[in-house]
Parts: sequence; C-alpha cells; structure tokens
Amino acid sequence: MADQTSDSTSPPALVSASSPKKEITSPPVDSKLTELSESRAELLNRIQNLKQDLQSWRGKLDTQVQVYREELSGLKKTLNLEVEQLREEFKDLKTTLNQQQDDVSASLKSLGLQDNSKDSKEQMDKKSEVTEEEVEARMNDENAKEAEHY
Repeated sequence: MADQTSDSTSPPALVSASSPKKEITSPPVDSKLTELSESRAELLNRIQNLKQDLQSWRGKLDTQVQVYREELSGLKKTLNLEVEQLREEFKDLKTTLNQQQDDVSASLKSLGLQDNSKDSKEQMDKKSEVTEEEVEARMNDENAKEAEHY
C-alpha cells in the first residue's frame, strides 16, 4: 500500500521536474494533482479496509457454518440412536404381544375355542408386518432426504 501511495505522489514530481515552467504558471493544476493524489490514497485506504472487513466477515461466516454443521451432525446421531431404540422397543413389543397372543390362544384352546384365535393371530401378524414395513420405509425416506441435503 505504501508503494502505491508514494507512486501517486511521483507524477506531480515528474511533471514539475520535466516542465518547471508549468509549475510556475499553473498552480491550480498542482493543487488538483495533490487533491487527486490524496483522494486516491483515501480510496485505496477505504478499499483496503473493506477487504479486511470482508475477510473478517468470511471468517466469522465460516466459523458459524462449521458450528451449525457440528450441531446438525450431533442432532443426526442423536436422532439415529433414538430411532434405533424405537425399533428395538417395537421388536420387544411385538415379541411381548406375540407371547400374550400365544398365551391367550393356549387359554382359548383349553376352553375349546381354538379356531377363532388362529384367525385373529394371523391377522395380528399381518398387521405387525405391515407396520414394521411402514416404519422402515419412512426411515429410509427420511435418511434419503437427509443425504440429499449433504
């Protein structure tokens, strides 16, 4: 920057050295050149300040983006863990329900009402399979959407 500022003052020196008559006869030109040199120096200073501000802004923005990415990554991991826990809970619930259904079927069998319990058990098995498939399909869709965002 200092070199550019000193360069801006060099042209008036060259003009005055090469043509001493103009310096004597045209003081308004020298004052205009001085004003222009000062104006140029001010503009260069403002440009430099703007560049520094821009660089600072970019650094802050990059930092903020990194913080948000880390937060999103943490949230994604937490969500995946919770989904996995829900899957396990659903499996446990299904196992429990099947066990209860088997117990009810055994009780009904001992009372002589076995035929109706088989139909209801088949229906419950089909419903639980459909529910599991729906949950897995939804999770796959959500994971695909998340992958699109990254």
